[in-house]
Amino acid sequence: MEPTIPNHSQSTPPKAQPSGATRHKLFSGARLALLGVLINCVLACIKIGAGMAGHSYALIADGIESTLDIFSSLVIWAGLMLAARPPDATHPYGHGKAEPLAAVVVSLLIITAALGLAAESIREIVTPHHAPASFTLAVLVFVVVIKEWLFRRVAHASERIGSTAVKADAWHHRADAVTSIAAFIGISVALLGGRGYEPADDWAALFACFLIGFNGWRLLRPALDEIMDIAPPPEVAASVRQVASKVPGVAALDECRVRKMGLDFYIDLHVEVDGDLTVREGHEIAHAVKDAIRNADPSVVDVLVHIEPANRDRMERYRKEDNA
Repeated sequence: MEPTIPNHSQSTPPKAQPSGATRHKLFSGARLALLGVLINCVLACIKIGAGMAGHSYALIADGIESTLDIFSSLVIWAGLMLAARPPDATHPYGHGKAEPLAAVVVSLLIITAALGLAAESIREIVTPHHAPASFTLAVLVFVVVIKEWLFRRVAHASERIGSTAVKADAWHHRADAVTSIAAFIGISVALLGGRGYEPADDWAALFACFLIGFNGWRLLRPALDEIMDIAPPPEVAASVRQVASKVPGVAALDECRVRKMGLDFYIDLHVEVDGDLTVREGHEIAHAVKDAIRNADPSVVDVLVHIEPANRDRMERYRKEDNA
């Protein structure tokens, strides 16, 4: 029995561009980045002011880190807004790479901030200074609660959206919370220990810098991998193969390559069909495969289908299965 081939000859395939769902996800991530900017502006002022008044460099360092959070959140916002732009003459595949590029910038900012704060922490350790004031502990408790809430909200959104940049922004908030916890411990030791324990909060700041730098490196690697077109999880290609194999006229599938562009995917797929079909019939099968994959997964922006003739044995098996 000959395969039933849908007629697409009168239709024009849609232009490859980010779907409405993808744009909604990008704008949702951008709104969270702006929320982070607002909260970090308030927290940076509170922490730096309280640190200067309470003689706590750990709290001042924490405030400086929050100031960097403002800039990093703005970078995330700009990257997501740029990634949401449709393809144009100079960017035929769209602007999706702006999303992991923003994640790279934020990761490098985190690492740079950790190195700078670590150097200043060491300077404070060897420089005699007053013990921090007790009221700084209350400030830190408030900061930890707000930052942990913000981390959880942004992290949940990053999983839902699938954005490397939003994930980097979430962990930057967690790094700020960790810095505040370390500062709380250090200040507590300095207050309980009394004379001679004044540098305890500086040691806490140094430890927090190590954690911040580690998180920056942990976020940098996947962002760089995405820019270098690392293959997405195997289940993405497996899903594409499963959908394509069910299209009438497809005898077998050969190579399947998936490329991630921001939040979207581009597919290169080799499809084997009956070698006796006409060029037009093979073309129709290719369009049917493309439409089936895009309908099954809105995050697939475009599918490039290469038609190949199936070998005789495979074609005979396909016909027997089709007749059965």
